[in-house]
Amino acid sequence: MDTLQEKYHQLQENLRSLESVAVAFSGGVDSTLLLRVAHDVLGDEAIAVTARSCSFPERELNEAKRFCVENGITQFLCDSEELNIEGFRQNPRNRCYLCKRELFQMIWTIARLRGFRAVVEGSNLDDEGDYRPGLIAVREMGVRSPLREAELNKAEIRELSRQLGLPTWNKQSFACLSSRFVYGETISEEKLRMVDRAEQLLLDLGFRQVRVRVHGTIARIEILPEEFEKLMAADVREKVYDTLKSLGFSYVALDLGGYRTGSMNETLSKGDQ
Repeated sequence: MDTLQEKYHQLQENLRSLESVAVAFSGGVDSTLLLRVAHDVLGDEAIAVTARSCSFPERELNEAKRFCVENGITQFLCDSEELNIEGFRQNPRNRCYLCKRELFQMIWTIARLRGFRAVVEGSNLDDEGDYRPGLIAVREMGVRSPLREAELNKAEIRELSRQLGLPTWNKQSFACLSSRFVYGETISEEKLRMVDRAEQLLLDLGFRQVRVRVHGTIARIEILPEEFEKLMAADVREKVYDTLKSLGFSYVALDLGGYRTGSMNETLSKGDQ
């Protein structure tokens, strides 16, 4: 497909052919576009299903709920507590698979009870270039990925979102807070709260794209390289350092590589992926 509009029309046709869909909706850039187009094409035959958990910040949940209310989209909330999944707390390399499999089981239950024919999720073409065990669960559970099927990448999704007037077109990328921990480190409610509060501080200070990665008691901050200078201003640096120390981190470090998706996967060998 040569043009963005061709891909957009293909996305519409892919969704129309499914007749009725339950959209796994987090309120992020990808799933917001997917839900909007699904609702445009299918009307009330498209619903949103959003999971609540301790790895999903309250701010993200509130944004997802607000979007559905403002756009007249029926939304179902389900409780998906990842920490109760056997083996999840130990943060194995297939952590995302364990989580996605349980999530899609719940979404399928909601969809089938209400007569919906398909479950769809918002992965895009760029997701195929990284270690994504959650995509295995997508295939196993018979979940469709209309954005990938239309060969849309992240930049194109943002541009389509801008053209459609979606508030998420320039929203920072987000992944569940459990992705902040080095593989093999135990995940707990307390550590998730530490990460959430640390990242909220950085967002409140005006940083556009943030991650606080956890390595034991070390907080490794990822921000955009062009914002390094802002973090190094004495008042900002001291506030970040003091706050993260008060949250329970022993050391606070800035990653000179800057923000990037999937940086925890850099510790994996090719054989692990």
